[in-house]
Amino acid sequence: MKTAALLALALLATPALAETSTQREACTPDVWRLCASDIPNVGAITQCLRRERARLSDACRTAMGGDPGTARPVAAKGR
Repeated sequence: MKTAALLALALLATPALAETSTQREACTPDVWRLCASDIPNVGAITQCLRRERARLSDACRTAMGGDPGTARPVAAKGR
């Protein structure tokens, strides 16, 4: 429960995500899936979401101001 509260606080404090509860709701699952090791570091979470933009859910990408149809494919590592 404490971690969830820290995540909510981190997302609230992140300027790119702090605008609406819809944005928090849209991106929280992606933070857990892609950036869990960065919790509760707000700056690191923000950088992670930007770095992982192509892997974000459509809802989170849209909430962050991107068009869900413009995601580029993720290249396979080691190729």
